[in-house]
Amino acid sequence: MRYADADPSVPLIRRLTLAVDDGYCTLRWLWPEGVEAVYVERLELEMVEGGQSRDQTVNGKLKLYTREEYKASNGYTDQMTGFGAIRYTIHVCRMDEDGPVLLRQQNDENTVIASAGKADIRFSIRYKSGFFQKRKTVLMTVTAEVPVPKEALCYVRKQGGVPLNKEDGTVYPFVSDFNPGKNEMPPVEVAKDDYVRLFFTDGPRYGAVYRLISD
Repeated sequence: MRYADADPSVPLIRRLTLAVDDGYCTLRWLWPEGVEAVYVERLELEMVEGGQSRDQTVNGKLKLYTREEYKASNGYTDQMTGFGAIRYTIHVCRMDEDGPVLLRQQNDENTVIASAGKADIRFSIRYKSGFFQKRKTVLMTVTAEVPVPKEALCYVRKQGGVPLNKEDGTVYPFVSDFNPGKNEMPPVEVAKDDYVRLFFTDGPRYGAVYRLISD
């Protein structure tokens, strides 16, 4: 599909709104005069530093939607599957000799972002040690609803108490990604008065997509 910047004289989408109910979202907008069909773009987003988002074009899709369909359904309804954020963009389409061209608006009135919810990451930590041993073994289990990149999580070790946040101790990365389901981490040896807890490496970034829960 080809894109072009919309000319100021082109009729544009206005007043795009979003309503979410029971896993479905409904989009409504004001149709420009003379436009009988649009393309609805659904694009999953990945959160990045600073709470911003990055397009995941591999997951994007376009759907032709007519004015008659809109009237019959009182809007455009889509099921929100997966986790994270979804950006919907309504494009006016112009036909030329080489086929349809989607017009990019400059005022963002044709774009909204919906939250598809957060995926749960549950973790448990157990310790094993003997009475006369100076060190103990940390056994960590991470259970994820969806695949989670290793860069999303870290564990923090602190002497004398459980870490309260990522800065409250020494930070260690994980060496492999987390698969959906239960992930048993390799045992870690620490001093007997050391304690460990898991945190997001970047709270604003990964906290927008995942929910970290201690069991």
